Amino acid sequence: MKTYKYFALICAAVVAAASTGCSSNSGTSSDTGSSVVSSADTSHQTSEAGTGEVKSSEVYKTVKVTAVDGNSITADEGEIVSGSAPGQPGDGGSAPEKPGDSGDNAGTGDNSGDNSDKPEGEPPAKPDGEDSGNAPGDSGDGSGNAPDKPDGEAPGGMGGSTFESSGSSVTFTVTDDTKISVEFLQGSSDGTIDDIAVGSVLAVTLNDDGTAASIVVKNMNAGSGFGGSGEVTNGTSANMITENTTESDTEYNSTGDDENALRVDSAEATLTGITVNKNAGNSSNTEDGDFYGQNAGFLALNGAKVTITDSTFNTGVVNGNAVFSYGEGTTVNISDSKIRTTERNSGGIQTTGGGTMIATNLDVQTEGNSSAAIRTDRGGGTVTVEGGKYVTNGTGSPAIYCTADITASNAELTANSSEGVVVEGKNSVTLNNCTLTGNMENTYGGDSDENIHTIMIYQSMSGDADIGEAYFTAEGGSITGLSGDMFYITNTDCTISLKDVEFTLANDTFLRVEGNSSSRGWGTEGANGGDVILNAEQQSIEGNILVDSISSLDMTMTGSTLKGAINPDGDGGTIKVTMDSGSTWELTADSYVTEFNGDISQITANGFHLYVNGEQLV
Repeated sequence: MKTYKYFALICAAVVAAASTGCSSNSGTSSDTGSSVVSSADTSHQTSEAGTGEVKSSEVYKTVKVTAVDGNSITADEGEIVSGSAPGQPGDGGSAPEKPGDSGDNAGTGDNSGDNSDKPEGEPPAKPDGEDSGNAPGDSGDGSGNAPDKPDGEAPGGMGGSTFESSGSSVTFTVTDDTKISVEFLQGSSDGTIDDIAVGSVLAVTLNDDGTAASIVVKNMNAGSGFGGSGEVTNGTSANMITENTTESDTEYNSTGDDENALRVDSAEATLTGITVNKNAGNSSNTEDGDFYGQNAGFLALNGAKVTITDSTFNTGVVNGNAVFSYGEGTTVNISDSKIRTTERNSGGIQTTGGGTMIATNLDVQTEGNSSAAIRTDRGGGTVTVEGGKYVTNGTGSPAIYCTADITASNAELTANSSEGVVVEGKNSVTLNNCTLTGNMENTYGGDSDENIHTIMIYQSMSGDADIGEAYFTAEGGSITGLSGDMFYITNTDCTISLKDVEFTLANDTFLRVEGNSSSRGWGTEGANGGDVILNAEQQSIEGNILVDSISSLDMTMTGSTLKGAINPDGDGGTIKVTMDSGSTWELTADSYVTEFNGDISQITANGFHLYVNGEQLV
């Protein structure tokens, strides 16, 4: 999965690196398609991470650790070089980016850039003022500013990265005041000196006394094919089942590094009343844990067929995914069980590599960052959830993170510090009579430029999810946003289908479709908007719809009501609205669309106006 976490520190370090590169390098790509993303110019002074305030006493360096002696670190200086993103199978080129429109900003790839599927017509012009290029209206974070970059579980990048040494070295000291952050595929989290080892690549801000002000432990695998160790690496297991068996009332424990407590390999197993504990043991590679189940509590793989009932799973380690189904042909059917995880990158139920997960009446709670309760990652699979309670408490830990086909019915889904659902790439989430609550209180590192939302649909370009149209479908039940926008779509095509869902909004933005700054590798700025098809059937929608100039919306209402405005500031992309005879629209501000199909008698103006292609219709 190309997946989420919060990182103003990382952003500041990368910006500083880019600035350094501009001062000492041309920054242009070589003929091989590589580009320098961090500069080795160690003489350039940079700003403190997260402040934007230049301190002459601090210097930014990109280094690779050669020795760690207590709090003293020796490292080679150099730069990070990022290669072009690999193309999708059969495309013979670079990974496609989301096209904006048929103009100069069109991207390349799966979509031709001519946007033939967009609604016809020109984007409506605002009567007065200039088009800012940003989505009009509310920022979603209460600041009134349009966000520059989206939030999400996966920062992602464009292709793999390597470190190139400059031939010089440096020694510095880590103190209690040093801010350490660990970057991984699904974002970042606070770290310690224990996260730094020989071979680690660091973005370091040094004080003039030789101490480190801040350190980012870089993830060199983000977006680099299958990342991690470069091969399927499941680690070891303290307990193995390799033959068909039935087990009950057994406890399985693990304290080893990169080790599962229990693994079922190529066998059929029925497990009843078991207890799985994975409360010690380090993970040597975060991506191997995310993708392949290394260090998970329970792992099924190689076509295993496992039925689990009335069992308990506890993990307290990084990559401590509780119940993991990996690989095509592997199926885990788990019911009436309790799952608890406490550390980062530790989902409740995790599915990757084309595996299958069937979960019924589970009680799942996760505490760490990047720890979705229903979690999928690279290679996806199929997940079916019936009933149960799924709760997350960490940042970047939605109730559902989707790089697969996920269907949840009659489930209670709660994310107490994160968005509720994230769909990445060519994948789908279907909610039937579910109760979903999202509470994304803050962005990664508190970055005020990022968007806050309850449901996010995007394409990260990191390589963890196929590129293509995403789907979000909800029928019945309720969706509650406790902060930010309800829906946020960027750098992707998607279809949203809603029927008889009760929505509770935190602000006045129901749907925001817009590009992002590309700082996290999500397409090319200026060509990474969203194209959305919104189908509302017997659905009540209240709130504004905002579509920026590089995005589009095709909205069809059947027996539905809309109370709100579309692009009330006038600037925006191509928007088509179709209403059947049983639908109504109550304006709460002036609205601007490209095409309107319906009877204007179904529109209640409230003293406001509807403009179609710049001409007043109502």
